[in-house]
Amino acid sequence: MDPLMHLKEIYLKGNSGIKPIIPLCYEELESKAKKALPKNSYDYIYTGAGKHIGVSNNQSAFKKYAIRPRMLHGNASLDTSVKIFDTQLQSPFLFAPIGVLELAHPKGDLELAKASRNLQIPMIISNQASYSMEAITDTLQNMDRWFQLYFSKNYEFVESLIQRAEETKCSAIVITVDTTILGWRQMDLQNAFLPFTLGKGIAQYTSDPVFKKLMQQKPSSYNKMAITPALIVNMLGALSRFPGSLLSNLVSKDPIKAIRKFIEIYSKPDLNWNDIRWIKSKTKLPLLIKGILRSDDAKIAMQHGVDGIIVSNHGGRQVDHVISSLDALVEIKSQIPASYPLLLDSGIRTGTDAFIALCLGAKSVLVGRPYVYSLAINGHQGVTECMNNFITELHIMMMLSGVKNLNELSPELLVKN
Repeated sequence: MDPLMHLKEIYLKGNSGIKPIIPLCYEELESKAKKALPKNSYDYIYTGAGKHIGVSNNQSAFKKYAIRPRMLHGNASLDTSVKIFDTQLQSPFLFAPIGVLELAHPKGDLELAKASRNLQIPMIISNQASYSMEAITDTLQNMDRWFQLYFSKNYEFVESLIQRAEETKCSAIVITVDTTILGWRQMDLQNAFLPFTLGKGIAQYTSDPVFKKLMQQKPSSYNKMAITPALIVNMLGALSRFPGSLLSNLVSKDPIKAIRKFIEIYSKPDLNWNDIRWIKSKTKLPLLIKGILRSDDAKIAMQHGVDGIIVSNHGGRQVDHVISSLDALVEIKSQIPASYPLLLDSGIRTGTDAFIALCLGAKSVLVGRPYVYSLAINGHQGVTECMNNFITELHIMMMLSGVKNLNELSPELLVKN
């Protein structure tokens, strides 16, 4: 795609009365998605931890910077490509791993994979996807992809996920380390809604041979639930969602077993650096850690052979009052070698946000909620439109600031307000 042609096409289509298929303004995008989605689904995507101060911090951090463009450094073309490990990307964007995309669209992960393939933007396949990594990579075809890993209490299962990521030709493993337990998300708690307990977002588990064996084991403990009409409806939904026929699932009770086993082994509260060392011993793929917000943790990660860091506060969903990812990026960047790969996740809402993050030292940026809202509104076409807008805006910002490639982006183009 020629980004500037995308700009021209929007105006030219306007002559025929054709408007963009999704809102360009993030707040309007969010509002339109809210109208399109059931309340529980929208709230789950939207919510942050506590009073949402962490979410607010992410976006307000970008407002601290003003752009100081250079003039008379004109150029007719740009190079926005970037090399991360052995992969050459056409643009510095990746799709952040977001679980339970079926809340936004019935075929969410597959729709995202279509957009990833069409746009040539790598997808980080979620550990909590609603489709197996095998199904997702079938749709991605030859498009580059990474796999996000949540470290489970069961090491054999973790190793199985790593092996499957290798077999499906994922080119990196991203371990998310900031979700050893769920954050205090008031909206989800008020709704008493957690999609995993309904069998949503656990396809990587139910498609895994090790997990299939584990779920036949008697659970260590579980709470009995009151039999109500809502419970019956929800359990029928879980039975129909699970692989196999409704009748066979009703007889085997495998969906119920899977949900109970998932809840039992999902997260590992005592995750530590020894586990990172263990993962490194199990794969030759590059390993990135997602969730680092401190330079001392970044240095320890480097000492443990971690190949890159995704600076992230999980979109403000885990810790309220948390430092913004952008502020953390600046601090970490100042303390580690310039060549070490730092990526930024959380708070990217526009191509200009991406410009600022790249100027401050991010090698690439992950986009999250904007593509999920676009998915909810118009499937893979909405995601494609969203990212074309981001890419075009980044191109415009670079051209108007007098830079020819990503290597020329630096803090010198910014001034702090």
